[in-house]
Amino acid sequence: MGTFLHNVYNGIENILKQALKLRNIQIAKGENWHKELLNLSIMHDIISADLSDELYEYLTFKHFFVHAYGFMLEEAPLESLVHNIPGVWFKFISEVKQKISVDVT
Repeated sequence: MGTFLHNVYNGIENILKQALKLRNIQIAKGENWHKELLNLSIMHDIISADLSDELYEYLTFKHFFVHAYGFMLEEAPLESLVHNIPGVWFKFISEVKQKISVDVT
């Protein structure tokens, strides 16, 4: 489940990076670039603040997962994140499709 969540969120980040790139917007390369990516995506009207809040949960998980804490994962919180993926994904794709002029499916 951890790897699945990590991969889904990586895909979302890649789409956001490409959407910003299409608008010639530079993404910071610093330590907090993942959070900055969400902030830039809100500022440049690619995603809503509400969606960013939902995505931040996945970013937080990704940080935990990547920094070698995989052995400390608890199943219940993962199940909640996994269960919410279809709704978050649908909302994400819907918002991005409305805001940019390329097909993201």
